[in-house]
Amino acid sequence: MEEFLHAPKWILTLFVHEVVLNADTIIHTLVVMGLLILFALVSTRKMSFLPGRFQTIAELIVVAFENLVHDALDGRNRKYFPLILVLFLFLVLSNWLGLVPGLGEPTRDLNTPLSLGIMGFFIAHYAGIRTKGLKGYLAQYVEPMFFMAPLNVISEVAKVVSISFRLYGNIMGGAIIIAVVSDLVFSLLLPPFLNAFFGLFVGTVQAFVFTMLTTVYISVQTK
Repeated sequence: MEEFLHAPKWILTLFVHEVVLNADTIIHTLVVMGLLILFALVSTRKMSFLPGRFQTIAELIVVAFENLVHDALDGRNRKYFPLILVLFLFLVLSNWLGLVPGLGEPTRDLNTPLSLGIMGFFIAHYAGIRTKGLKGYLAQYVEPMFFMAPLNVISEVAKVVSISFRLYGNIMGGAIIIAVVSDLVFSLLLPPFLNAFFGLFVGTVQAFVFTMLTTVYISVQTK
């Protein structure tokens, strides 16, 4: 449990204020980004009509998500597909990173899922303004009656909190359960099983749920 209580910090001085950064989160996020870049380079380095192993994997992922995004957005706004695909790949690799000894999930830090949730929030509402125009976008907040505007605004903000804390809670909760059980049974058979369950199964599901909810929020704003 020591790793949850005393995570290494980097302290930067910004003007007259001190900014405290979670060193583990930054390093592990850079690792995930590096893996994604490496996969992209390897899978596209020698593209051919008869794809190799990495090109095949990349094409399967792209086609699968292209169909999902097409269905969710009714064929509209295809330009958001790269964002949604990369969001899923980043999240799923982040959630799997805890399976590697000595590494941890960037999503175990609330700042990561919350930042992604805020990013999705602004992208969805920007898409809504571009699709409906500013007047049409603002009009949706006074439906069905003008006095519902505050509740509609709170509802939109709650979406960010909901998807962010859902992802954070599942990943952090799984890490705590694994740590507690490991201390109780001395890291024998059960902890590796739990680690695989929370890392692979729960991590994949939560990455998919977060990504699909972001897609749905974009879809709702662009209708």
